[in-house]
Amino acid sequence: MSEPRTIPWRHSIDLNLPCWEDYKEALNKLFAESVAATGLPDVSALQTLLSPAVCNLKGKAIQFVSPSLLPAGSYEEQIFNTAKVSTRTNNWHDVCNALVWSRYPALKAAINARHFGEIQNQSGTERGRLRDALTLWDECGVIVASANNQVLENLASRNWKSAFQNLAHLWQDDVRVFICGHALLEKFLNPYKAITAHALFVQLDPGSFPTDRAKLLADVDRSLASKLLQGNLIKTTADLSPLPLAGIPGWWKRCEQDDDFYADTSVFRIPAAPVDPVQLVELDLH
Repeated sequence: MSEPRTIPWRHSIDLNLPCWEDYKEALNKLFAESVAATGLPDVSALQTLLSPAVCNLKGKAIQFVSPSLLPAGSYEEQIFNTAKVSTRTNNWHDVCNALVWSRYPALKAAINARHFGEIQNQSGTERGRLRDALTLWDECGVIVASANNQVLENLASRNWKSAFQNLAHLWQDDVRVFICGHALLEKFLNPYKAITAHALFVQLDPGSFPTDRAKLLADVDRSLASKLLQGNLIKTTADLSPLPLAGIPGWWKRCEQDDDFYADTSVFRIPAAPVDPVQLVELDLH
């Protein structure tokens, strides 16, 4: 019997999917360093994605380290005190986490710092509402940034028809979607229609909406991290809004995004009662 054919790990990722747009440079770097490898990139390969400037809030450079080399202790406390991120071998979840560190270094460090602060203040085993919200966003977060309030307000109200269909013409030029949740990225290895993110809706001044996507991402990363550290961003899971990603114009390639597509209420759920929309996060990036 012939040996089963092994497939290089890079073939697990469809770079044509919009979710990978901000990670293409990092992934192509990893692809080039492991052309025929079937195992996922190890900690040394993942480390090459980070510049020395990627640090925790204490200013220590972030390092991806095998769990076997770390003492027992809290994951978040380890990162805050030593800057060492426990990273398992051949684990997609941890590879995606490293990718997010490479693109959202300020936000990841801020999330870690807020976790650490809450751990120091908590009594007993209760995680608390803030840590629940931070974890949800860290795992399944997305940032929707726009200078167009129409789109953001309809998304916040879960008015899917208006947001995705009536205003579809605005998405290409007026809206940017940034995936910052590593578990969310992992889901797109085997995408399905019902993938739902937990979103922050960021309202930008029209003058601070650059055409350079990378610059906008970096500015949003720093600005949201600052707000998070000040306690002015996320306090509970109610500050995050569900967002069915397949509804975004151009994000679902397997069929036409027509009336029948959006009529699927198992994905585009109609609230049983009027929802209290999440607040838009106002950023002035000047």
